[in-house]
Amino acid sequence: MKDAAPTTAPETFYLKDYKPFGFEVEAVELTFKLAPNSTRVLSKIRFSPKKNAADPRFFLHGEALKLISAKIDGAPVTPDLVEGGLSCETPDTPFTWEAEVEIDPAANTALEGLYMSSGMYCTQCEAEGFRKITYYPDRPDVMSTFSVRIEGNETVLLSNGNPTGAGEGWAEWHDPWPKPAYLFALVAGDLVNHPDRFTTRSGKDVELNIWVRPGDEGKCAFGMEALKKSMKWDEDVYGREYDLDIFNIVAVDDFNMGAMENKGLNIFNSSCVLASPETSTDANFERIEAIIAHEYFHNWTGNRITCRDWFQLCLKEGLTVFRDAQFTADMRSEPVKRIEDVIALRARQFPEDNGPLAHPPRPEQFQEINNFYTATVYEKGAEVIGMLKRVVGDDNYAAALDLYFQRHDGQACTIEDWLKVFEDATGRDLSQFKLWYSQAGTPRVQVSEDYADGAYTLTFEQSTPPTPGQPDKAPRVIPLAVGLLSPNGDEVRATDVLELTEAKQSFTFDGLAAKPVPSILREFSAPVILKRETSNAERAFLLAHDTDPFNRWEAGNALATETRVTMVVEGAAPDAAYLDALETLVRDDTLDPAFRALVLSPPSQSEIAQTLHDRGVTPDPQKIYDAAETFAQTLAQQLETSLPRLYAATTVDGPYQPDAHGAGLRALNGRILSLLTRLDGGEQAARQYQAADNMTQQYAALAALMKAENGETQSQAFFDQWQGDRLVMDKWFALQVACAAPETAAAVASKLTDHALFDMKNPNRFRAVMGALAGNHAGFHHASGAGYQLLAENLIALDSLNPQTTARMCAAFQTWKRYDSARQALIRVELERILATEDLSRDTHEMVSRILQG
Repeated sequence: MKDAAPTTAPETFYLKDYKPFGFEVEAVELTFKLAPNSTRVLSKIRFSPKKNAADPRFFLHGEALKLISAKIDGAPVTPDLVEGGLSCETPDTPFTWEAEVEIDPAANTALEGLYMSSGMYCTQCEAEGFRKITYYPDRPDVMSTFSVRIEGNETVLLSNGNPTGAGEGWAEWHDPWPKPAYLFALVAGDLVNHPDRFTTRSGKDVELNIWVRPGDEGKCAFGMEALKKSMKWDEDVYGREYDLDIFNIVAVDDFNMGAMENKGLNIFNSSCVLASPETSTDANFERIEAIIAHEYFHNWTGNRITCRDWFQLCLKEGLTVFRDAQFTADMRSEPVKRIEDVIALRARQFPEDNGPLAHPPRPEQFQEINNFYTATVYEKGAEVIGMLKRVVGDDNYAAALDLYFQRHDGQACTIEDWLKVFEDATGRDLSQFKLWYSQAGTPRVQVSEDYADGAYTLTFEQSTPPTPGQPDKAPRVIPLAVGLLSPNGDEVRATDVLELTEAKQSFTFDGLAAKPVPSILREFSAPVILKRETSNAERAFLLAHDTDPFNRWEAGNALATETRVTMVVEGAAPDAAYLDALETLVRDDTLDPAFRALVLSPPSQSEIAQTLHDRGVTPDPQKIYDAAETFAQTLAQQLETSLPRLYAATTVDGPYQPDAHGAGLRALNGRILSLLTRLDGGEQAARQYQAADNMTQQYAALAALMKAENGETQSQAFFDQWQGDRLVMDKWFALQVACAAPETAAAVASKLTDHALFDMKNPNRFRAVMGALAGNHAGFHHASGAGYQLLAENLIALDSLNPQTTARMCAAFQTWKRYDSARQALIRVELERILATEDLSRDTHEMVSRILQG
């Protein structure tokens, strides 16, 4: 099931054209009579016309629906069926609309609306999936209470809110909190639950359940503990208490996204909730903890207060991502979490912000809203919240959030509503800060300095390159956290947050005995690119002495980047001073193991390509790959005498625990093992694989062996052991491609698409193979163009089944213009081939058009 694209370009929707719906929806009653190919949905909706409505038309959205009957106040009517829905003449007084439609969940491979996943009924209604369930004003500013009756043969019948009745073959639910249709949810299947309870701070007893397929009960305990921690944290930090009698989570195998925050019934991609030491890595555990928190936090920042229209998506997502980052920092390591977030932001959002897909956190227009569930909306949206908190201060932030919840509970809001709360709470004018929501692109901040007579002056100049539709950019409010170090490494000036508001601005620090070494952009206080003339000696100094963990890591990352760039451009050997600094750091047992692991993690090859491009050098993916391999081999040789001791010292004894300390040790241990494998041919990795009692160590050993092209036996053993576990098999599929040499990556991925366990209809499996291909930088960009061709072929095949996943995977091509003319020509051919596909979905049409035109 898919939405066919029109023969002309799809319709574009504009923020400036917003008009409220002309009717209030007082109450919604739904009855589902479930059948795989012929589910009947009966709706009974009480409408009330608004006086002086800007748009008085009665239009209900609907797609892929078979209308059986329609009534107004009990009398049959014949509505006009038009593209995207229906319209009908209605009374100018309150009335009851009734409709019966038939839908085909089993044929719904797009996984939007009501669909089936391995025999289980499931919904996904964000952003515009409810219109594939019944006729309704499917827009986030239309909020109402829902009562739902489900009739079916399944043992478990779930919907939003609290249960109000049940019997053999039926169940009824009522959600007392008004919500938009995108938060509606239904699940029906033969499921089992992992139960628990939580008592809120006011004494309310809440029933908790994680519902899974039989056999997965043993993978729920961690998720349940994460849920309870999230509930407690939201009470303690934000004062938000849960508001229903029951909270259900359901694990679904086929799901386009990570999870969905439907009121009281969160639906999760199985990979984001199911965990056990034997099948999940430390990274899986941390991700599950964060996603469970994220979806739970949406109960207030997204559900109780939602967004007026989809242009305001970052209002709920940016704030909730920021909240889940705070949660993870509190549960684990705050510095490590911040570094990991910046790594992810630079890997995903910076390329988006500096390429053809650039858009503001609040876009002004779109053709398909599914294409704007992006790193800019989520991660950059969270960075904007962090900057706002930094600008107004912690106390004012807390006061503003309290006012936000008090003023806007039960409303659909805008960015203007959000910022007005802060203005009212602080008395500050935030009109310039608002530019962060309306301007695309990553600001560049050029830094110069001067020192004379004990006065040190830093001068900052900000600019933002043109982006599609936005050639000129005004200066923004940029909070720059700055500290100063003396030449002997002591901190002579603690962190100050300097507010950059003009195109060029200077700040002077007096009373200094010597010229200091500046530590700028501490904690990555703003999502900008800092440009400052500096030396490797200064970077090494900051790596050794900076008191800010982020900037200490940043100094090491900059050293790593410069070393690799020099190796690529000049053919130089790895920088000896940097190698010495790494050796000193990795042997320092007083440092957090997770931090040491991050310092040993090199910049991605794609990041090196972008750095070269920014400097006017056309990146050669093969040279970048060769430099990375040379550096890793040289580092291993330098650490040769230390590696066995480091490996032993970081090996975790005792039963596996997914806690932050153990995860940090295992992360460092994995980095050490990968270096050791370059020297011993895989002897230690083979022993670790054989002895491993948890997935983190088993997977790290397998990855090290496969990277050394010495893991065929273990790879087959891994497959034989785990072929019955869908989520572990996703790891196996991805690893085959990720570890493949550049010249074979496309061939490996192509062979995997013919594997008996490859299922294109399952988004996790498709992303495991094609996402890994796109992530194998030198393999995807191999000069033959085989990677481009294979991805394009699979995107074309998938588009007719699942447009949403197809469109998102098109982003693999977004950086195409930074490469040489030959590669650009190869990519253009594939993009134009996708665009020429008959009946291409509007999702993919928009993405490919933007990439080509950017």
